Amino acid sequence: MGVTVRLEGRDLAWAKERFSRYYSATDVPPPLRFARREFAAFPFTTETMMRRHAAFRTVEEFQGFLRREAPRHVYYSSAYYHLPDHPTMPGKEWLGADVVFDLDADHLRGAESLDYAGQLGLVRQRVQDLLRDFLFGDFGIDPAKTFLVFSGGRGYHVHIQDEVFWTLTSPERRELVDYVTGSGFDARRVISSDRGTASSMADDDGDGQSVRPGKAFARLPATDAPGWSGRTSRAVVAMLDRWAAAGPSAAEAELVAAGLSKSKARSLAKTLVKDGVGRKISGSLSLDVRDKDLPPEFLEVVVARAAVEVQGETDAPVTTDIHRLIRLPGSLHGGTGFRVVPLTLDHLSSFDPFGEALPDSPRTDRSSVVLTKDVRYPFPQSPLDAPAGAVLDLPSPVALFLMLRGEAVLPPGPG
Repeated sequence: MGVTVRLEGRDLAWAKERFSRYYSATDVPPPLRFARREFAAFPFTTETMMRRHAAFRTVEEFQGFLRREAPRHVYYSSAYYHLPDHPTMPGKEWLGADVVFDLDADHLRGAESLDYAGQLGLVRQRVQDLLRDFLFGDFGIDPAKTFLVFSGGRGYHVHIQDEVFWTLTSPERRELVDYVTGSGFDARRVISSDRGTASSMADDDGDGQSVRPGKAFARLPATDAPGWSGRTSRAVVAMLDRWAAAGPSAAEAELVAAGLSKSKARSLAKTLVKDGVGRKISGSLSLDVRDKDLPPEFLEVVVARAAVEVQGETDAPVTTDIHRLIRLPGSLHGGTGFRVVPLTLDHLSSFDPFGEALPDSPRTDRSSVVLTKDVRYPFPQSPLDAPAGAVLDLPSPVALFLMLRGEAVLPPGPG
């Protein structure tokens, strides 16, 4: 769930009233097979105890609960149960569970240097990679049986709602995660070693290079090869092309960061960039592009580093937990006030949380807040860039966003 900022007094009452207003005006649709799912919520009070083991038999019961409780956070189980409201897990009688992938900016390499808006952009790109390369590509999952949701916080959830996956055990789901993350994958194993039979092999300039009959030569897989083989080749080619454009100093710096000594990194960078060997490799996928063999560091560092760069990123416990509680689509996120937004695949690439996840509000619905931190956010209708201590008159959903993130409070009341 992440950190929930503690609210008290007027701030707590005002924020709860905003949530209550939303749930009173919104018919949140129940999830698929909702009568077989457990529901849980954190109340909008100073306490932090989750209330679990709720179940609803009708849509009216479900929506009545949201209107009555106006919870700060609300979840439902990825699992289906015979008795979802039983107070013990064995007593619920597990029937199966959706497979859920959770991509969160907190788990992405490189996200630590980005602001919140930048992190949301990065995680959106990663979820597109997960869908295209792994779920629809390598796993062959039907896009019509996936359900995509912006979490309202720092990422996205992908639900696989296919009966084929419902009864997978936790270890079996762990295998899916291990494949996506490349756990245990040795990139050097994708290099093929064949016996040359042709009298020549063309490099990307079209110049023939003599190959003795029977000589073993090494090649990268085709870039369109399935699975991690093609993924590794594409990553190596992209890395070599990037170094060719950036120059040997950039390549040397990355190689040093990967663990090579400065002298070895300088030598390998010269070979790949200045001498043009990297360009020949990316053009032919052959590792035999000069008279003498490439240094072993190429395989040990360049190929392995390229594979690491393209490894998938997902929150493994969410996928492997067959009893997982996941945030309810259509609800409000208690750490941002953003809606938890169901998305179509076509909408994902253009989705902007700052413009599309705020709850609807009349133009006249505005509130004043005092900033407790410097803030900068790209809300389309009211971009923010203001220092701590500033008093701002804002659309109420934006004011709520800042308050829930611990970046603003209500101005002092009269008296």
